Amino acid sequence: MYDLADEVIYVGKAKDLKKRLSSYFRANVVGEKTRALVKNIAKVDVTVTHTETEALILEHNYIKLYLPKYNVLLRDDKSYPYIFLSASAHPRLSMHRGAKKRKGEYFGPYPDGGAVRESLHLLQKIFPIRQCEDSVYANRSRPCLMYQIGRCLGPCVKGLVSGDDYNEQVNYVRMFLRGKDRQVITSMVEKMELASQQLAFEKAATYRDQIQALRRVQEQQFVSHDSDDDLDVVGVAYENGMACIHALYIRQGKILGSRSYFPKMPIDADITEVLSSFVTQFYLNQAEGRVIPSEILLGEALGDEQAVIADTLTELAGRKIVIKSSTRGNKAKYQRLAQTNARTALTSKLSHRMTVHQRFSALREALQLNRLERMECFDISHTMGEKTVASCVVFNQDGPLKQEYRRFNISGITGGDDYAAMAQALERRYGSQVDPDRIPDIIFIDGGRGQLSRAYDVVNPLMSEWPKRSMLVGVAKGTTRKPGLETLLLTTGEEFSMPADSPALHLIQHIRDESHNHAISGHRAQRAKVRKRSALEDIEGIGPKRRQALLKYMGGLQELKKASREEIAKVPGISRAMAEKIYDALNH
Repeated sequence: MYDLADEVIYVGKAKDLKKRLSSYFRANVVGEKTRALVKNIAKVDVTVTHTETEALILEHNYIKLYLPKYNVLLRDDKSYPYIFLSASAHPRLSMHRGAKKRKGEYFGPYPDGGAVRESLHLLQKIFPIRQCEDSVYANRSRPCLMYQIGRCLGPCVKGLVSGDDYNEQVNYVRMFLRGKDRQVITSMVEKMELASQQLAFEKAATYRDQIQALRRVQEQQFVSHDSDDDLDVVGVAYENGMACIHALYIRQGKILGSRSYFPKMPIDADITEVLSSFVTQFYLNQAEGRVIPSEILLGEALGDEQAVIADTLTELAGRKIVIKSSTRGNKAKYQRLAQTNARTALTSKLSHRMTVHQRFSALREALQLNRLERMECFDISHTMGEKTVASCVVFNQDGPLKQEYRRFNISGITGGDDYAAMAQALERRYGSQVDPDRIPDIIFIDGGRGQLSRAYDVVNPLMSEWPKRSMLVGVAKGTTRKPGLETLLLTTGEEFSMPADSPALHLIQHIRDESHNHAISGHRAQRAKVRKRSALEDIEGIGPKRRQALLKYMGGLQELKKASREEIAKVPGISRAMAEKIYDALNH
């Protein structure tokens, strides 16, 4: 369905399209969402498919392509991380995202990269197998620090560990990641007793330490049981126009982690539609490079669509995929856990949303505005004028809109000129045509009167073409630079402060701190890039080979900087003209 601007606003499917469309165009349409949708329909486009599976996949692809405003949208299309055990002579443990092209074994998926890094850190403490890059492993002649502190067996150096001993630890890791930690402990106990009988007490002590570490991990895994279950458990909660989907990832009976999702949804969407849209979009995305578990356990039944979705996933995965909404035993405990987490996450989100709404309302009243829906804040960061970066952060009534944050690498100004940097950032942000829906009600400038005046000179001429005017507000830190002592500056010349416990001030501090942190992180990244970059890389005609020859012949960059033109010209492959160019670039 399209609107007058020819944008897709809704994608749907049905066995009987005549009945489905007739339900939209009746005299008494049920539901606020449907009434709002019908009001905006300008034309309807129809595609016929052979099967329900084809229709489901086509609907998913269209929703992903057009992001229609009246469909439930899951904003999560990134790949999920795995732990990867390579198939090399001395296998390596590492994190992996994306297509599974490398030979080896994949364990997961995990809910986020942090969960994988935490697991790898834990595994390195218990099972000392390598986690270094293959390029590092292949070129070492002496063992690294990981070997010295007992976190690696040092397979990179001959004679430190036998192939059998290393493979034994690899097999333990493999069993542990498959959830067979009890078998690992049993095997280690037998090895420890055998070593002690053979009077190999150091080896026995190593097994003892590993057993103790594994028992501590077992104690932490209290929400697990011994089984080969591979399933995702999906809980759902809905309240005040907001839904939360909470997914538990369970592999080999162990909870690898969980994650809450808050899909973008139209007004008056029912919980079945939300859950059905989530399952379709989430798992059809998984079919594009993620592993779909054999069983998906839902907090609510999906009705007639449940069987169609299960058949579609079965066809795509090439094996049987079961979708259930009722179960017993341990799986029922998982189901209750997912539901509880969904309700808790939704309550937390709603309370945060209410707090933000209250702060918006307080700020609107303090600045005497008729409406306040969107704010943007700008800040500048640099070190002694080096690598100046400007940030722009965006808030709406739900809080930070991080996907709309922007950074601007400032160039062509005198180092340390914050006024010129602010002017360039504002020109780049608002100089081109601005979407009317994205025009901020307030533009905050982190700085004093001079910064605000410069910002006004840039933005004021641009606002003549906007359907509404934005209010510019400067946020000046107090003399002691302590939070709560900020002074707000208006373009009229008025200055005022707010009480330290004012909700409006807390909102201003939040957006100001976000812009400050966003600018600093961008500046540090730029500065780090410069620190790692050789001065020779900016000289035209100097490639990797010539750069290596120069540094090797002269004994380093500092010696090269001290060298004369004649000395540089003696380097093999460097002409007199090139030596002149290198000398001028390094000394000027």
